[in-house]
Amino acid sequence: LQLNAGIPYSEHWSAAADFLELIVDEVINLKPATILECGSGVSTLMLAAACRESGQGRVLSLEHQQEYASDLRDIVASYALQEFATIIDAPLVHTPVNGRDYQWYSLDNLVECDIDMMVIDGPPGRLQKNSRYPALPLLAGRMAAACSIFLDDAAREDEREIVRLWVQEIPGLNSSYIDNERGCSRLRFNP
Repeated sequence: LQLNAGIPYSEHWSAAADFLELIVDEVINLKPATILECGSGVSTLMLAAACRESGQGRVLSLEHQQEYASDLRDIVASYALQEFATIIDAPLVHTPVNGRDYQWYSLDNLVECDIDMMVIDGPPGRLQKNSRYPALPLLAGRMAAACSIFLDDAAREDEREIVRLWVQEIPGLNSSYIDNERGCSRLRFNP
């Protein structure tokens, strides 16, 4: 991917290498036009570079930490990947979803788009129970029919419960589990 000037890797916060390989392969093989990412970082950089490599696509990445978003924009610019990635300031706000309150990304700065691929690696699980649950109830209406959804950290109990809820609540959604370092659930809508 020609990212030879370094990447913003953090042992505790960055996605694992096998998850990154999985989502990069998806971009290169299927060439999604719009990728929405919940939580930015090294994955944003890798996805943007994969879009450049495949000749198509753009990453829209929701980030709640303004300083981190700014630093990541600088890193994206240092690789001249701005046309492939936009880091969106999305502070965590009170968000009611299906009768429960969450702190979840503000969608005020997210442009209208059809989402072809979604990567969910935020907000942090320690923030609240089932922290990543709002992603699909809030965004399923924006997803293209063939949207691929990747939920990182799927080996954790909260993420397993989230997947059970999504599949139960969203018609036509199915899930498969990938047994990698932290676990990944890959979800798709039935054709």
